[in-house]
Amino acid sequence: MDLGPRAWGKALSRLGATAQNALEVARFGGLDTGEEPSPYDVVVTRPVYRLRRYFPERVGDGTRPALVLVPPLMLSTEVYDVAPATSAVAQLVDDGVDVWVVDFGAPEKEAGGLDRTLTDHVLAVSDAVDEVRQQTGHDTVHLAGYSQGGMFCYQAAAYRRTAGLASIITFGSPVDTSETSPIPLPEVQVINAVSGITERLLGRSGVPAWVTRTGFQMLDPAKAIRSRVDFLRQLHDRESLLEREGQRRFLEADGWVAYPAPAIAELLDQFVAHNRMLMGGFVIDGRLVTLADIDCPVLCFVGEVDEIAAPKAVRAIRRATPRAEIWEHTMRAGHFGLVVGSKAMDETWPTVASWVKWRDGLGEQPASIVTLRESDDAGSVDWLTRVGHAANLVTDVALAGARSTLDASVRSGDALRRAVGDAIDQLPRINRLESIRPQTRISLGLLLDEQARRAPDQVFFLYDGRGHTYGDAKRRVDNIVRGLISVGVRQGEHVGVLMGTRPSALAVVAALSRLGAVTVLMRVDGSPAREAELGHVSRIIADPESADVARAIGPPVLVLGGGGEPRELGFGLTDMERIDPDAIAEPAWYAPNPGRGRDLAFMLFAGEGEQTRVNRITNKRWALSAFGTASSAALSGADTVYCVTPISHPSGLLTSIGGAIAGGARLALTSSFEPETFWDEVRRYGITVVSYTWAMCRVLVDAPVDPFERDHPIRLFMGSGMPTGLWRRVLDRFDPAKIVEFYASTEGEAVLVNLGGQKVGAKGRPLPGSAPVRIAAWDVAAGKLVEREDGFARPCGRGEVGMLLVASREDRGGLLAAPVRGVFAKDDEWLITGDLFRRDRDGDYWIVDHVSGLIATPHGPVASYPIAEDLEALPAVDLAVAYAVQGSKGPVVVAAVAPRAGFAIRADELSDAVRDLAPTSRPAVVRVVAAIPLTTWYRPVSAPLRAAGVPANDCAYAWDAATQAYAPITDDRRADLGLDVPPSLF
Repeated sequence: MDLGPRAWGKALSRLGATAQNALEVARFGGLDTGEEPSPYDVVVTRPVYRLRRYFPERVGDGTRPALVLVPPLMLSTEVYDVAPATSAVAQLVDDGVDVWVVDFGAPEKEAGGLDRTLTDHVLAVSDAVDEVRQQTGHDTVHLAGYSQGGMFCYQAAAYRRTAGLASIITFGSPVDTSETSPIPLPEVQVINAVSGITERLLGRSGVPAWVTRTGFQMLDPAKAIRSRVDFLRQLHDRESLLEREGQRRFLEADGWVAYPAPAIAELLDQFVAHNRMLMGGFVIDGRLVTLADIDCPVLCFVGEVDEIAAPKAVRAIRRATPRAEIWEHTMRAGHFGLVVGSKAMDETWPTVASWVKWRDGLGEQPASIVTLRESDDAGSVDWLTRVGHAANLVTDVALAGARSTLDASVRSGDALRRAVGDAIDQLPRINRLESIRPQTRISLGLLLDEQARRAPDQVFFLYDGRGHTYGDAKRRVDNIVRGLISVGVRQGEHVGVLMGTRPSALAVVAALSRLGAVTVLMRVDGSPAREAELGHVSRIIADPESADVARAIGPPVLVLGGGGEPRELGFGLTDMERIDPDAIAEPAWYAPNPGRGRDLAFMLFAGEGEQTRVNRITNKRWALSAFGTASSAALSGADTVYCVTPISHPSGLLTSIGGAIAGGARLALTSSFEPETFWDEVRRYGITVVSYTWAMCRVLVDAPVDPFERDHPIRLFMGSGMPTGLWRRVLDRFDPAKIVEFYASTEGEAVLVNLGGQKVGAKGRPLPGSAPVRIAAWDVAAGKLVEREDGFARPCGRGEVGMLLVASREDRGGLLAAPVRGVFAKDDEWLITGDLFRRDRDGDYWIVDHVSGLIATPHGPVASYPIAEDLEALPAVDLAVAYAVQGSKGPVVVAAVAPRAGFAIRADELSDAVRDLAPTSRPAVVRVVAAIPLTTWYRPVSAPLRAAGVPANDCAYAWDAATQAYAPITDDRRADLGLDVPPSLF
């Protein structure tokens, strides 16, 4: 070892340099590099941002492509200009690009900076785009952002529907936030908890800069430690340190800014917990926005070892934007390395410059970009590899073994977490449902109030492209309550509501519930006068479109909706919009939400004219459907329920509205079901659950594939009455969406639900909390229960068809049909539903027919449902119905089938379809008709077909007993069946 004077001198010199540099770092936070930032002008100053234009003296004649760069919230604007050697803006300008940067400043130093929301930043980016277009005279500009800055770009582009944008460029910007965590966690539950903790701990202060800096470093602690050790080891070598001093100071001090608390809360709610970047339906300035509206080209930079934005999360832009042209550039880089460092200077920024010039027609396509992979998994690196790359703590052999073990654990744990998490989430709802008693305070108004107290700023319902919060809804409902009090409405009064689907209709129903009145929901397309009579209404609340119809009925009419400005409604109409709620004092008798479980809450109607029937709904019955729907469909704040039926329809009131309120989900209202706009609304609202009635989904299945349908967010179709053939087609067409089918008895409180949806056509099992049900033998001819020798009804065995009975409860309040007593035991009480059911060996219930729908034949009654179900199993059949046609020799069982577009129905297929039916239950004739008639709400009906009989020129097949098959019907066969005379003569 050389210990001579030269060695000592070198060591002392090194020690002195180390001390001098260390002192400079201690005093000034770093070494003086003598470098100057790139020059820029602040062209525009706004409350939320300033707009910088870099190297303004080199702009030239305005022919350069204009590029707007957006930084993420936690980093300063200088991320694009860290040092001259790693300056993105300098390199882009050198490559012929006109560079603009949105500067949000440091929120902790800006007036009101810590009160900013994500919406403020998105609107700022959108405004900056317009400013650059105006300043440059370009019709379109390019918009680019790093990390969350790229998310802002996507959101602003969607908000603008890409107006004025030539392209979007993002660097490590996740779209599917469920993929951003390296270890799968119960996202919604954890994020909701974190959101609450964040709000309590941070208040309005936000996250300080040092916290965001520390958090970033903790993502890769080994690298952070290694960087500091390397810095200390080279502290004597100033020239070597100066090369990376700008980047070091940026990462360890100067580059970090505070994160406003409101922005964190909005990020967690809209884009992390509820993943609305991918699902759609996020709200910007009250307007619903979806990335599916982006149709300009997109270039995303993907870091293979990105520790924050996993490749799969970034590539999810393909699923979120089905109409856009998506390109990618993949780099072996981490999150920060995508935009800063030598690799970014070699790959990222030259590619960006080439891209914008290519899109503007000024150059060739960059060689390094490819169309984004259709598979989100393609080319991605799993989370364990990313952690391994960052930490570099284990050998390749150990990593491979750990990866295989942990990947399996993650997959099984994720499935278990979903199953257990869903079950745990439903326990409070089921417990509450089972605890509701006749005297329990429960109502629509009460549940809405509870949600408004819990989350006043959470979006409750969506309508006409706008989002409305629970707080908004509560204020509107409270105002209507005061208005109703001012005109004399009291608890228990029957008030008619004649309104189309609109926010005011939902608000007035909630207001009447809060007041304790009985809401008589009259149908706009029904028989309003008859319904007002059956509902014993004392007054009617109508929208402006229905006001004249309501006035003609007789009772006083209150008009609600479409108001705010002076208007003349005409004689006899009271404008509730002109009532000042602040001027109304609450009377001493008023108590909000007084409704008890036993109280009558709603009256609904079915049928037409003199055949109109009333369905009375108690608060408990409504709550049963509401909580039952929420638990069966596992609804949460991440869901948006699409309500296509009006509030006056049971599906709208009980399933869609009730389920959404009980489940804390968002409710999307639509005034009409339009297949042409369905997928646009699915994307815009972020629809995850679609309610249906009967054959409603048929128009969706038969429609051409819509671009927005690809990778759709729908997870569930829920409703009742879906035909079995359509059920199978829905599952095939919209996979992986599932179907939850309900059955609710008209009499009693029985609700059955087919949760899994695997048994196509089954009604499932009783919902927890609903009334007990049993199947008893039924004498169709006598119209009564079959009794045993001891006088009690005979229970049906598995597979045997009988009458579905519902246990009568003490809270029926005289509203329901009289129960039958002593059915299975002394003093028991059961209600007869009028529906015939069977129960399979697994315990699932299947409806066989309504008693009123049975076809009487000389061989006994024939059920229509099994005939239709067997025929609908044919791929060529769209819908089928079975009914009786009265021939000259007696009733003839006829089935009508409508073919699917592009299919032909063959006689041999029809024969095979009915072979499992009993010979006496097979239809004697099968007609092939152009279409099966449907009611307004898509229920197949047979009356028009029955009235037509079997026309002579009909395409029909008759069953041939000799061949045991169908053959084209002949005149002789018509005569044999007594169908040779038109049905109108009988």
